[in-house]
Amino acid sequence: MKKAKTNKEAVELEQIPNVGRAVAEDLRLLGITAPEQLAGQDGLELYHRLNQVTGARHDPCMADTFLAAVDFMNGGPPRPWWHFTGKRKKLLKDAA
Repeated sequence: MKKAKTNKEAVELEQIPNVGRAVAEDLRLLGITAPEQLAGQDGLELYHRLNQVTGARHDPCMADTFLAAVDFMNGGPPRPWWHFTGKRKKLLKDAA
């Protein structure tokens, strides 16, 4: 599936940069079925909810992926998920 270059082009979850079939299924587990539902969400909160829903602790890189997807749907440019690793680490440190 072709990736969207802007948030307006994303019709399916899999069109969001960094979101493939597995990540899209995780988002659906959280009740997110359309890209626009990510706008305004908290990527770190989505990660914590996914851990709760599945009863498993997911790799922290999933939080980075959620942060990237939310940022993109909030109008940010497409960026690789690892661009958000530093932000995730800072958010987790600040929350501790």
